[in-house]
Amino acid sequence: MSSSSPGIQLIVGLGNPGPDYKDTRHNAGEWFADALCQQFRLSLKLESKFHARHAKWTFGGKDFHILIPTTFMNHSGQAVSLFSKYYKIPPEAILVVHDELDFPAGEFRFKTDGGHAGHNGLRDIIHHLNSRTFHRIRLGIGHPGNKDEVADYVLSNPSKEDKQLIKTAIQAAISALQKWLIP
Repeated sequence: MSSSSPGIQLIVGLGNPGPDYKDTRHNAGEWFADALCQQFRLSLKLESKFHARHAKWTFGGKDFHILIPTTFMNHSGQAVSLFSKYYKIPPEAILVVHDELDFPAGEFRFKTDGGHAGHNGLRDIIHHLNSRTFHRIRLGIGHPGNKDEVADYVLSNPSKEDKQLIKTAIQAAISALQKWLIP
């Protein structure tokens, strides 16, 4: 990832709504957005016209939007598309934070562009934006070892150890993000 500012305007944390999903691995992106808001004392407000919770963050003299869709993961693109069209934010100015099966818990990576790799939230965002050119933070959650177990795995709670590793990675990703946004 380049050290120059990417022109990010919108940070999206992916997850599923409701108490049944709050602590599941699939909500790692939402955990990131919540941690970012908590660290900077931001309040997420329900924006029903966007099907999302939203906060505005001023950092380093620049304004950013933080968005958590209130739709289910498979329909995340609806919220991202509505919000980005309303605020005229192009795909290349969007950063999507999501769970990543291909990395162990505790690892994260930035990525620009790419496919959905089977992630239904990314698939829906790509579909609604008609673009893959957005940025991503991929938060490792580990893999169950068998592709037939993936759906149950992402919708289950991580072990105490994995949850702590993911939280540590989220804090490291927030620190890296700050350096990336304002070099």
